[in-house]
Amino acid sequence: MKVNLMNKLLFHNIPLGATGERIPQAAIASARTSREMVKPEESDAAYFRRLEEGGILLNQPQIAAVRHHQGPLLTLAGAGSGKTSVLICRTGYLLSVRGISPSRLLLLTFSSKAAAEMRERIALLPGVEESDAARLQARTFHSFFLYFLRRQGLRQDIFHETRRQHILLKQIMRELGLPKDAYPPETLLALLSSCKMNMGEAENLPESTTAEQEMKAILVLYEQWKTDNFKIDFDDVLLIAYKMLREQPALLHELQQKFQYVMVDEFQDTNALQYELVKMIAHPQHNLMVVGDDDQTIYSFNGARSEFILEFEKLYPGAKVITLDINYRSGPAIVGLGNGIIRHNLRRRSKTLQAAKNSGSQPRYLRPQTADEEAEQIVEHIVSQVDSGNREYRDFALLYRASSSNRAVLELLLLRDIPYVDYGEGQLLYEHWLISPVLDHLRLSLNRRNFAAMENILPTLYMSREKGMDHIRRMEAVQPKQGPLIHLLSLPGMEDFKGAKLRDRLELIRGLSALTPVQAIRQIRTNFYDYFIEANERHQATLHRETLKEMLDELESSAERFDSIPVFLEFIANITERNEQSRQPGLKEQGNRIALMTIHKSKGLEFPVVFLIGASEGILPHSSALEGERLKDRKTTKPPAAGTFKTGSESGIAALEEERRLAYVAVTRAREELFISSPARHRGKKAEVSRFMLSAFRAAAAPSRPAPASVAVSRTGVTRSYSSGSGANVRMHTVPVWNCTGTSCPGWTRMKAGGAEDHLASKPCPLCSSPMAKSTREVPV
Repeated sequence: MKVNLMNKLLFHNIPLGATGERIPQAAIASARTSREMVKPEESDAAYFRRLEEGGILLNQPQIAAVRHHQGPLLTLAGAGSGKTSVLICRTGYLLSVRGISPSRLLLLTFSSKAAAEMRERIALLPGVEESDAARLQARTFHSFFLYFLRRQGLRQDIFHETRRQHILLKQIMRELGLPKDAYPPETLLALLSSCKMNMGEAENLPESTTAEQEMKAILVLYEQWKTDNFKIDFDDVLLIAYKMLREQPALLHELQQKFQYVMVDEFQDTNALQYELVKMIAHPQHNLMVVGDDDQTIYSFNGARSEFILEFEKLYPGAKVITLDINYRSGPAIVGLGNGIIRHNLRRRSKTLQAAKNSGSQPRYLRPQTADEEAEQIVEHIVSQVDSGNREYRDFALLYRASSSNRAVLELLLLRDIPYVDYGEGQLLYEHWLISPVLDHLRLSLNRRNFAAMENILPTLYMSREKGMDHIRRMEAVQPKQGPLIHLLSLPGMEDFKGAKLRDRLELIRGLSALTPVQAIRQIRTNFYDYFIEANERHQATLHRETLKEMLDELESSAERFDSIPVFLEFIANITERNEQSRQPGLKEQGNRIALMTIHKSKGLEFPVVFLIGASEGILPHSSALEGERLKDRKTTKPPAAGTFKTGSESGIAALEEERRLAYVAVTRAREELFISSPARHRGKKAEVSRFMLSAFRAAAAPSRPAPASVAVSRTGVTRSYSSGSGANVRMHTVPVWNCTGTSCPGWTRMKAGGAEDHLASKPCPLCSSPMAKSTREVPV
């Protein structure tokens, strides 16, 4: 009874603020399969009959893709549409029906797991001999090109252990006289990888700012160390192969003759270097089949480019395009919500998914006040479902836009000893390099002889950790002080302004202990820390400004729950210890545990129950995509012409569209149940429900309106009653609104009550940034 009451109170059938009550529903797809569509008299009927005996029943577009023989083919594979089955069955078709030798086929994908699954499933296909499967090249990009290079005599070892890479980069930073944590190693490696994926090298990196110069110097030395030690990494594998094939036409010709049929999975994830390699090998026959979904292009930061799909026919005129538009994963309500979300993107291939099954529950929506309340509601629901025997922990996945959004739920799972697996870095907010100096100021306010905390705050005083701590320890040996930081005043070469800053800081630290944790954190931020991180070019080069602020705001949200600094720090120590104990190195399988991951990590996966948390403005879409300066360069009110698509980093509209794709990927991970939570407060301010959820309901509104049954005048304007399709009357009234003037943009918002916007002639549309004009609109009462 308690659980039912809780569900009624917390979960809604539509997101609060949705303008229409109509819930998006996908059409139910035809149940016809190859059994009905491939006639017995057709020459390839025997192949499809054998597939059917093995339980593989293909729909009409799947059959068309499997039968495709020669020439370029773009297969647009919507979420859950069975793309892997199509790739595998087409491989079998080429082998057993077309008689193509397995050594002539090349299948490329992005993960070792996907490649292994392909090989296993191909070996089980009817008419495919075990020896045929063994001769087939179904590999990841890196595996295939490493195999190719080894055959050309390349002998360098692969330097791929992340821990060793990080240690080496920190060592190089020290050699250059930089703090060992000047730049996060993962950021440096990502920068180098991005450069190589665009056919560049460390020497090509920009150096227009001090931070860029420092990062380039680090990476040039890193590359030199690899050369001196006979090492290459996985990015080098692709770059070396690319250069070798360009410089040795005979070698390229040999590859082209060998692999006459090329197939690429997850094509939307390809970067420029991978695409160039694919094009080179597929030339001149162009027997290239690519399978992907532009609506799931969410890795632009890794070089993935949706225009490779959007402009495929431009490169390959006459290419065949087949759309796999039947979703076998989810019910019509979840598929319909996905359709309603993604249809508002302008830069996409038009497609509307149908649902194969006519079952599954409606998505449900939560509107908690805060992230901590959100965590309590979600964990309570999961525990009640497990305790009642309805679900296991393994059934649940919690997805979020940014890793800082899992703070509240992660803490609650740790405190309640609920099994979970974190597919991120496994690092708590409090352990992050940005947050730890703030907490160390709080620790020093309680114990001014905390030497570890002292060392960690020295960079915020623009002092070297090593030099500063060496001096403090030497002076302590002569004359110990209650607050050893005071020794820094006698540091040789200490400038007057630094001495004044140090005195101010010592005074600040002494005064913190009388404050609540959130007051103390705000004092630290206001006095120096916000300025320190914004003025620090290194920080700006490694994390987006909005992300830096967001993490500090999240720290404040956590601190608001505590009345005293000792209790807050004790809580952090407890949570950190529990997190250390819960870490199981190397254990990647979920087991019977709740899965926690970013939306980026979830792509390609599916779960019985998905909770999308943080579906509020400023979180999803992320604040970094909503910044005014990134919307300003969107001057035109028309959609871009073909061939002018930009990447996510080039304009505000592209950034918003990638955020919408993230929302689409998140909701389409759910097989049976989907919960979407939109906290009402974020970063200490009111947060509206994500526009992506609300726009899905606007999209589902009835396209045509029946004739009015009656008209009445109200004090707010004209109120009408309309007859709905079910015979019930829906009362409508006219309200003042802002309407977007942009072509194809459905954006509109109500004018704020009280005339606060009366003086405005126009305002930017939150969806596309085109001007909005004053108008009126009829909406349900």
